[in-house]
Amino acid sequence: MGNALRFLYLNLYSFLIACAGILTLIAPFYRISRWTLVIQGVAALKLFTVAGKLFSAWKYKKLKMDILIKRNQDEFRPDTFTVFMQSPCGRLMVRQVLRDLHKPDEYKSLLNLQKPLLERLRNNCTPAKTVIYINEDFK
Repeated sequence: MGNALRFLYLNLYSFLIACAGILTLIAPFYRISRWTLVIQGVAALKLFTVAGKLFSAWKYKKLKMDILIKRNQDEFRPDTFTVFMQSPCGRLMVRQVLRDLHKPDEYKSLLNLQKPLLERLRNNCTPAKTVIYINEDFK
């Protein structure tokens, strides 16, 4: 798969969210009330912000794909896919990595790694504490 097609595939949800932002802007809610324009604008801005963040993660996605491919080249290790199976964008990346490894049939076995929907929503919608470790011995 070429780089352009890979970009389009892995950013499918980004495009969908951006389209939702456009549809939010062109919906004729102003006929209900002028105040709905404010709500409409805020909703569209939020959708465009989320889409922009997903698009800006392209370098990160490529890096993670390379790491997954390297980890699974010699021996297939399902545990390395656990984190990515928790989000829709991550599942797209898993499918692409499995295609690159010529093991697309393994996706069905990886579906067991998904946490239940309510648990995923709870984990993804609550703020997480970020810890930064600086290895002083690293050169």
